[in-house]
Amino acid sequence: MTPIIVPEVTLISCDMTMPVIGMGTSPYPKVDPETAITAILEAIRAGYRHFDTAFVYGSERDLGGAIAEALRLGLVKSRSELFITTKLSASFAERDLVVPAINMSLRNLQLEYVDMYIIHWPFKLGKVVSSMPVEKGVLLPLDIKSVWEGMEECKRLGLARGIGVSNFTSEMLEDLLSIAKIPPALNQLEMNPLWQLKELREFCKAKGIHVTAYSPLGSTPSRFGDNKVLGSKVLQDMAKAKGKTTAQIALRWVYQQGVSLVTKSSNKERMNQNLDIFSWSLTEEELDKISRLPQHKTISFASIMGPHDVVLRIDAGL
Repeated sequence: MTPIIVPEVTLISCDMTMPVIGMGTSPYPKVDPETAITAILEAIRAGYRHFDTAFVYGSERDLGGAIAEALRLGLVKSRSELFITTKLSASFAERDLVVPAINMSLRNLQLEYVDMYIIHWPFKLGKVVSSMPVEKGVLLPLDIKSVWEGMEECKRLGLARGIGVSNFTSEMLEDLLSIAKIPPALNQLEMNPLWQLKELREFCKAKGIHVTAYSPLGSTPSRFGDNKVLGSKVLQDMAKAKGKTTAQIALRWVYQQGVSLVTKSSNKERMNQNLDIFSWSLTEEELDKISRLPQHKTISFASIMGPHDVVLRIDAGL
């Protein structure tokens, strides 16, 4: 099967392009390295060239092994054909820990650089935690000025081609832009037809910050008890009328908002279906119907971390 060619978007602040669909590698449930590497190789065969990981996912080593194997097999000719994103853990969200943290990730990935390095969460953890929710006093506000200086150093050293953030509200972005020498290239956010974030997206667009959607299909019931996106009758009816899957309708909607997205699947058929969203489009009438869907956020930081003041303010801003 010929791999699907995925369109790319230009990231303004770092003058580089990024495939509009990435493959997420957050393992839930956790799988063994061989299974994870096999899934990533299948994704490369299908046409995925952007892979999204994070230190806290524990999947950097698996992705690094898959990249090395893909090069050995000739699935890609060079490292430069791939766009690799990883993230700064909140446990390392201090000025002097940022560069050591990215170097740890690069060793895991067996790479000399990543294409995008992102502040994973807009708060700091005072220590490495092994369970959630966290106790009082462990979750702290993020010193964005000092941490962003560390992120900028990663770019200056050539360890990251671009730097960005995740889960930042408009207010947080304003604070960051007021002190940044290098503005963030993107903001990675939970976004799907049932959580559209129109105002925040418009703010990002006005500031030249690209938006990437995670959880574009909502969440699985086994993880957060919610499958409202794939269970939406409006989306299901559209899928039936167009001969598409409900997931394809949701992903195409995200793409038509000018937003890139990170999907996740280890199933070969679904991997291909998730890429097959470029040869057709949603009509204005269909887009209007989706714009009027009731809004429902799947993932709140308070539900994961506990009801700390810091995360309650973040949830309110998102």
